[in-house]
Amino acid sequence: MKYQLAKKKAQAEITFELTAEEWNDAVEKAYNKTKGKYNIPGFRRGKVPRKIIERNYGPAVFFDDAFNEFFPDAYSKVLDENEDIYPVDRPDVKWDDISDKGVKFVATVTLKPEVALGEYKGIKLKKIVHNVTGKDVDAEINNARQRAGRKVNVADRAAQMDDFVIIDYCGAVNGVKFEGGTAEKQELHLGSKQFIPGFEEGVVGMKVGDSKLIEVKFPADYHSKDLADKLAGFTVTLHEIKVLELPNLDDEFAKDVSQFDTLKDYKDDVKKKLTETAKRKSDSENESALIEKIVKNVKVEIPDCMIETHTNYMLEEFGMRLMYQGMKLDDYFKYTGSSEAEFRKAKKEQATNEVKMRLTLEAIVKAEKIKATDKDVDAKIAELAKSVNKTTEEFKEGTPPDRIEYFKNEIVMNKVFGLLKDNAVWE
Repeated sequence: MKYQLAKKKAQAEITFELTAEEWNDAVEKAYNKTKGKYNIPGFRRGKVPRKIIERNYGPAVFFDDAFNEFFPDAYSKVLDENEDIYPVDRPDVKWDDISDKGVKFVATVTLKPEVALGEYKGIKLKKIVHNVTGKDVDAEINNARQRAGRKVNVADRAAQMDDFVIIDYCGAVNGVKFEGGTAEKQELHLGSKQFIPGFEEGVVGMKVGDSKLIEVKFPADYHSKDLADKLAGFTVTLHEIKVLELPNLDDEFAKDVSQFDTLKDYKDDVKKKLTETAKRKSDSENESALIEKIVKNVKVEIPDCMIETHTNYMLEEFGMRLMYQGMKLDDYFKYTGSSEAEFRKAKKEQATNEVKMRLTLEAIVKAEKIKATDKDVDAKIAELAKSVNKTTEEFKEGTPPDRIEYFKNEIVMNKVFGLLKDNAVWE
């Protein structure tokens, strides 16, 4: 097999030429692999001679299978011998010539675009700092009190905002019940805004045993288009009213909700953890702002196929998240009145920005000649092995090669982010 490579700005054309003998070998292999599916009278299945099959089904009957027989290896050979060719999409193949002398075809591939880096060192940015205040600590501790509180029944008064109520309800629009509009013994925290605006306010003032018709209007942007902007009536029966009793803020509370014996030690630990979280948030936002500014300085023409591929990834990832929540992607689109096409349209800008960011970081890695050394990888493996109480050798033996490559990429990205942050000018 011979090939010629012509590289253009955004594409490469690879012209493959096979001799008649090479092509016949590929066709023969295709014939031997597929002959069992042909049924011709007078011959046992799998025993029909190649020429008989070609006479009955046409001389090109094995061409597609023959192409699939040799093309993957031939294409990989070209890529191995030309490391500067980096395809970002499947090749588009067109036959150029088929004759007694052999075959010729052209594979056109879209290449990873060239990135013209702008300024990426000395970037000036206002540093983002998230500080932890006493109010933040108090709010976190109050959340812990809420979680540790117990609900106590109230029977001598009407329901108020912030109460927890147990209710039955049945909703209808123009006298017709709708899906999801009926429930029994449903707990509702009044003031949580879980229900349609006006519903929770309608429950306020009801007493245990009361029934009432509450009329509300669905929001115009309600997720179900059949109900959006419609008036609905809910027949509500109130069974219980409960209030949340909070524990006293003392040492006993600290012992119940933490590993500490005193309230002071517990508060100090809460502040420490909030400070660590605030620092991570600050670092993440500073990093994002820095990369965003660097990416704006870059010039690159991104092929549509790269954006489409990344959008496919985003769609698959979203579908997986829904699956873990017990919902299928198709059901989500149906429930929200949207579609896959609308999802793709809404995510196109994000996908474009993320692809551009990845290309930018790869270009900086290349420009700065950043690599993950064996020493770096060994240190990473030793760190991970220690975290799971294994020796380095035990951890390495149980780690597949693709996982090692993941570690290398992670090390490289950490290095490039470190370089960019170290060389930024923080004001």
